[in-house]
Amino acid sequence: MSADGDADRARRFRDVALPLLDDVYTLARYLMRDAADAEDAVQECYLRALRHFDTYRGPAMKPWLLAILRNVCKAEFARRATAPTPADANETEQSADEILPWQEPQLSPEAELLRRVDGATIRRLIAALPQPFREVVVLRHIDDLSYRDIAEVVGVPVGTVMSRLARARSMLRARWNVEEGSAP
Repeated sequence: MSADGDADRARRFRDVALPLLDDVYTLARYLMRDAADAEDAVQECYLRALRHFDTYRGPAMKPWLLAILRNVCKAEFARRATAPTPADANETEQSADEILPWQEPQLSPEAELLRRVDGATIRRLIAALPQPFREVVVLRHIDDLSYRDIAEVVGVPVGTVMSRLARARSMLRARWNVEEGSAP
């Protein structure tokens, strides 16, 4: 391919793939459970996607990238030949100045404090879910994918996605209730 063709291909890739970077990183962060590992996985995902961009034929770039990311993460876990590391105790702590992309600024300090506590609890509860349930929750509720797109990314039937989401929500609800009941 010519230099002009490579530049055009790179520009087209940037135009469609870079707007999805936050979504890809979010899933990587939940799958890898470590910020540095997530960044590495996202970088590898984008390198593979760029390398195979000529084979991309679908209208939905997001499921394609998330499927590549999922494969990168699975390959990394296989390479390590061990279970994923437990969630870092500091992982769920959020600095006072940090506002996550899915959070909206609050009007009052009291409301902001409640939102941070609830947000940290939700992130910790999601991180504690078994991997198949964690990934469908992230893909549905954080990345906002349809059931069909999730099924494509995960490689399971839509019914399995629906079942995993229902079970994950049930697990989250039960753990939330336990935590709320034990709160002072």
